[in-house]
Amino acid sequence: MKAGYVSLVLNAHLPFIRHLEHDRFPEERWLFEAITETYLPLLRTFERLDSDDVPFRITVSLSPTLCAMLEDEVLQARYKAHLERLVELSDREVARTANMGEFHPLALMYQELFRQDLSDFVEVYDLNLVRAFDYFGKRGRLELVTTAATHAFLPNYIQFPQDISSQIETAMAAYRRSFGLNPQGFWLPELGYSPGLEDYLKAYGLKYFFLSSHGALLGKPSPKYGSFAPFSCPNGVRAFIRDYRSSEAVSGKGTGYSSDPVYRDFYRDIGFDLALEDLTPIIEGPRTSTGFKYYSAGGESGEKKPYDPAAADLRVKEHALSFVQEVAAAAQEASGSMDEPPVIVAAFEAELFGHWWFEGPKWIEAVFRGIKERGSIESISPSTYLDDYEVAQVVEPEFSSWGVNGFGETWLDSSNDWVYRHAHAACERMIELADRFPDALGLRERALNQAARETLLSQASDWPYIMKTGNSPQFGEHQVKESISNFTRIYDSLSRNALSTEWLTKLEKKNNLFPFMNYRVFCTKR
Repeated sequence: MKAGYVSLVLNAHLPFIRHLEHDRFPEERWLFEAITETYLPLLRTFERLDSDDVPFRITVSLSPTLCAMLEDEVLQARYKAHLERLVELSDREVARTANMGEFHPLALMYQELFRQDLSDFVEVYDLNLVRAFDYFGKRGRLELVTTAATHAFLPNYIQFPQDISSQIETAMAAYRRSFGLNPQGFWLPELGYSPGLEDYLKAYGLKYFFLSSHGALLGKPSPKYGSFAPFSCPNGVRAFIRDYRSSEAVSGKGTGYSSDPVYRDFYRDIGFDLALEDLTPIIEGPRTSTGFKYYSAGGESGEKKPYDPAAADLRVKEHALSFVQEVAAAAQEASGSMDEPPVIVAAFEAELFGHWWFEGPKWIEAVFRGIKERGSIESISPSTYLDDYEVAQVVEPEFSSWGVNGFGETWLDSSNDWVYRHAHAACERMIELADRFPDALGLRERALNQAARETLLSQASDWPYIMKTGNSPQFGEHQVKESISNFTRIYDSLSRNALSTEWLTKLEKKNNLFPFMNYRVFCTKR
């Protein structure tokens, strides 16, 4: 008899970045690194598990902005060119390290890896990774869910019902366009919950969402089984609770498996170590990471040892076994006092696996192989759990997120509060436009649809986040200001009845996400 279930949940999201005015735009590398280091390795992990008939169930939230970029032909071509440059650099690294002992096998490892990435991307996936994820969704291996259209931190827009509806309705339409059906679940961006959000989810037919542990435990009443079982909101939408203990075991800073000193060091990269002439063609302009990382994480920067893949593989198996044992033990202990089997929800940012933690995809594979061998727990998707088991307790959750201190300060403090003056003003004006022009056609309708896109783009949670953390804050400021400026120009042009067709066409080509956009989602509901 199974002691219980584990539900692995990955949130795959990147903000929409598409700058056609540059042949190579630095921040586009965020997408390229995520594909190379996370999405392709994860897909290969799924392939191996599936071909070996290892029963695995993983829930993946693919954000609408990420899907828009993965499906974009311009970005696909640019990523292919990026891979070709990596392969060229890997050939040069193999030659450079020929007489450098432990570093030469690592260069050969990267050469093989990047050649496989190029082959897989072009020949296996035909440049479109959304279809690859959809394949495993159709196979029943992945449960694909959605999130807000531009991954807005929804509690900061709760005073604008039309905006919350727009974020969700646009996301639903994007999901249908990519996958041909409606999602059952919803990833609240940054796990940001505010009372009442579940009413919007129910209105769009969504059955469940994910919640931080303290957002649930501070609810009224506190969940009877803690984070071991979902509960029902008063309106019937279910909430699955992120299990803090299992998540910390994997990603806890300095204590989680991913922090082990045997694993590859994320920060030490030849992009900062070698002379610039040795880094062509991958680097043009400021130094940045290349993906060639030759050191283990242990030790001070000047004392780090060369990375040992064999030792890292052994540690992966140890950590996977430890995770399976700990989850099974926790489920066994909880099951004795529960009416239904416990489900442990281990939720993470997808980019932890591969990008931040190079060995992460191997760890996922080892976990599911360990679950199969051990047999005391099973992996399960949230929708399957809801189909099989009754969720009886009703709880009113509390405002929460998975940010610092568990509430909203990461996305609203003195470093980024200025954003909301402008983003909220855009919301108000967009609602005004939608109500003023409910039946627009032709050029005016195009302008209103683009205004809606720019309004949503200004709300991405990524921009206040990087302002708060200090990681590329100027870029975050630029993105917000550009979206607000674009919206304001459209607003003023519509007010003066003086639209520039040429400028609007250029903007539509640049920010081309959500081609189905219908500005009327911002209309006041009557």
